[in-house]
Amino acid sequence: MFCRRAVLILMSGGLCACGFGRAGQAGAQPKVSNYDEARVPKYELPDALLTQSGQRVSDASTWQNVRRPELLRLFEENEYGRTPDISTRPTFKLRSTDPQALNGRATRKQVTVYLTGSPDGPSMELLLYVPNGASAPVPAFLGLNFGGNQAVANDPDIAISDRWMRKNPKAGVVVDNRATEASRGSAASRWQVEKVIGHGYALATVYYGDLEPDFAEGWKQGVRAALSPQGASTVFAPDAWGAIGAWAWGLSRALDYLEQDPGIDARHVALIGHSRLGKTALWAGAQDPRFAIVISNDSGEGGAALARRQFGERIENLVTSFPHWFCLNYRRYAGHEDQLPIDQHELIALIAPRPVYVASATEDRWADPRGEFLSALAADPVYRLFGLVGLGVDQMPPPDHPVGDLIGYHLRTGKHDVTAYDWDQYLRFADRHFKHAADSKPD
Repeated sequence: MFCRRAVLILMSGGLCACGFGRAGQAGAQPKVSNYDEARVPKYELPDALLTQSGQRVSDASTWQNVRRPELLRLFEENEYGRTPDISTRPTFKLRSTDPQALNGRATRKQVTVYLTGSPDGPSMELLLYVPNGASAPVPAFLGLNFGGNQAVANDPDIAISDRWMRKNPKAGVVVDNRATEASRGSAASRWQVEKVIGHGYALATVYYGDLEPDFAEGWKQGVRAALSPQGASTVFAPDAWGAIGAWAWGLSRALDYLEQDPGIDARHVALIGHSRLGKTALWAGAQDPRFAIVISNDSGEGGAALARRQFGERIENLVTSFPHWFCLNYRRYAGHEDQLPIDQHELIALIAPRPVYVASATEDRWADPRGEFLSALAADPVYRLFGLVGLGVDQMPPPDHPVGDLIGYHLRTGKHDVTAYDWDQYLRFADRHFKHAADSKPD
């Protein structure tokens, strides 16, 4: 049975589960991580344009009908696990509406999403800000958050999550694994709500703990148990979905809601995720073509970074500290990255021909910024099949110099975080690809 007190906080690529520390603080870590480019082994990436039968992919049709389904299956079998076929549809209950939020600049909605359509089943709470004064439905950014919806903005009317929370390094924010009043706005710098609204975009978010608590046995209180006939006694197959799969599935259910909200242009929803939620955003975007843009912020190993580089965080670190994130088969590649039949450039390629943005930070070596850039570069040939320019450059740019076309990339000065600078790039990227967005900005 799904426990509504279960909460998870989702971050990828080297942050601890609370979202503030390093992964090395979250559990025993194997080996010493490599931070020396001279020690990166020689490697050969799997060819994204070569099918398992040896056929060379030379056109978009063969990619879409042959190679893309093949790669999706390989990621399911070897990394993220298979998302089960779930026939039920979510239903929605509007909990509150404030047409004068943010000093009159936005309408704020709080919506309960009943994930299987039943109030007795699993649910998640969606927070939505829609800019006032727009002449037409507006595009939106959607992402999971780490600390509850009340942490996203310093708004006294946002309901405080009552679900389980990891400890927070800021005193008083989380007490006895529950959010407190001190958590309001504690992650506001990562969400830049007023900047997004002022740019003419809606912003939607869900606390990832509403889907599954982020610890090894947390699945028993989350959707993986709730959606299994065996419930908390489920024995997972080696290729069954992990927590990232469950979190990604929840993002698609959030999009289900946005599709029926009259204020949202659901054909233009940009999916954003930071750290382990960046891994989740990439996997959700690869599986669900309704997401029009996918943004990975500092997602690192198991996200945008190439596994074969063996730089910073590695598979062995992931499956030791966070064994629940991935399918059981992924453990076979701990210390054996070269045996993976896939690598993360092919995850980025699965999003083609839709725009995708990969961002890194100079001080976030654990997430391997160069490996993230090289992964984006290696995805470029798939975009070329569609007659599109992907990354468009072959050299990693200096810090704070965004590059790219359909594949965007920047290396931001600073630490593992989401900042106003990052949001400026994402908004410009969305403006460019959602060409009507400028016309939708409020007066």
